[in-house]
Amino acid sequence: MPTTTSRFSAITACLTLVLAAFTAAVSAQNIVPAPPEVAARAYLLVDANSGAVLVESNADEQLPPASLTKLMTAYVLASEIEAGRVSRDDQVTVSRNAWSQNPVFNGSSLMWIEPRKPVTIGQLEQGVVISSGNDATVAVAEHIAGSEAAFADLMNKHAGELGLNGTYFANSHGLPHPQHLTTARDLATLAKNIIKRFPEHYEVYSQRDYTYNDIKQYNRNKLLGEDPSVDGLKTGYTREAGYGLVASAERNGMRLISVVMGTDSTRARARETRSLLNYGFRFYETDVMVAGAEELEKPRIWKGVTDYVPVGIAEDVVMTLPRGKRSNLVRELVLMDPISAPLAVGDAVGELTLTLDGEVLQQIPLVALEPVEAAGFFARIWDMILMWLAQLFGG
Repeated sequence: MPTTTSRFSAITACLTLVLAAFTAAVSAQNIVPAPPEVAARAYLLVDANSGAVLVESNADEQLPPASLTKLMTAYVLASEIEAGRVSRDDQVTVSRNAWSQNPVFNGSSLMWIEPRKPVTIGQLEQGVVISSGNDATVAVAEHIAGSEAAFADLMNKHAGELGLNGTYFANSHGLPHPQHLTTARDLATLAKNIIKRFPEHYEVYSQRDYTYNDIKQYNRNKLLGEDPSVDGLKTGYTREAGYGLVASAERNGMRLISVVMGTDSTRARARETRSLLNYGFRFYETDVMVAGAEELEKPRIWKGVTDYVPVGIAEDVVMTLPRGKRSNLVRELVLMDPISAPLAVGDAVGELTLTLDGEVLQQIPLVALEPVEAAGFFARIWDMILMWLAQLFGG
C-alpha cells in the first residue's frame, strides 16, 4: 500500500510534467517558422502601419514593372485631383495617340476609348485601375501634363519625393522600355502611400469590374473574389516582366502589403501572394506598443513652479512583433539628471528603449507632457542648494 510520501511524490511529478508540457506549448506558440518559398523573381511582405519587413527576396533588384506602373499613374492623378488642378468631372479629349486603336497598344490591355467619344477623368481612373487600360493612361497623361513625356517627368518627380530610389518611369503604362524599371520595395512604398494618402481613391482598387463603351471588363486581381480581406491593388504582365501583383489586405486592424514580381502565370502570382499574406497574418501582429502622451514616469524637476513633471513619448509607437511576444517587450526609461525648468511640452527629458529578447528594437525620445514654468528667484536658489546636497550625498 503506497505511503503518503510516495503519493505526494507522484502528484509532484505529475504536476511537473503538466507544467513542462504547458511551458513547451507556450514556447511553440511563439516560434515563427521560416517564410514560405515563393516562386517569383523578387518579392516583399511589409506591414503598412509599422513599416516592418516580414519577408523579402531581391526586393531592391530593378525589374520591369509592366502594368504595375499604373500605380504611379493613378497616384499622380489622385495628387492632381487633391490639389484641385483636375476634377473627376473633367471631360477629356482623346487624341489619336491615346486612341485604343493606336498600333502601340496592339495586344495589350485597353479601356477602349475613342476620339470624339465622351469620357471623364473619373471614368479614366477606373479604366486605369480596373481595366488596366494603356489607352486610358495616355489620355490621363496628356490631359494632366500635355504629353506623355511630360507626364513621365511628373511621375519621376513624385517617385523622388517618395524615396523610390530604384525606380525610373519612361511612360505612363508600363509597356517595355529598357530604362523603365522599379523594385519590389519601391512598389510597396508606393502602395502604402496610395492607401494612406488617398483612401477615397483606394476604394476603386477593390472594384471587381468596370463597363465602358458597352464593354464589361473584370479586375485582374483574382484575390478580390477569393479573399474578403484583400482590397487592392494592381496586376501587371509583359513577356519581359512576367506576371506581377501588388496586393494589400486587412485583417483585425492589421494591414499587410505584398509584392511579387516575375512569376510565371496568373495563378502563380495569386498563389504566391496568398501564401505571403497568410504567413504574415498567422505569425505576426501589429499594434500600438506604447501610446503617445501616455504618462510613463513622473520625475523630479528642479527650479520649477511644480516639483514633478509627467513624461512620455510624443506619438504612438506602432510595432510588428511575432505573435505571443508582446509580453516579452521590455521598456527601459533613462531620464536626464537633473531635469530643470522651464520646460515646454515636447522638450526632451530622456530616452525610452524597447528591447525584445535582448535586442534593441527602438529608441524614442522621452518628452515633457506638461509645461513647467520657472519658479521665483528664492525658490530656484533653494532648489540649487537641494541639488547640491543631493549630488554631495548621492541622493
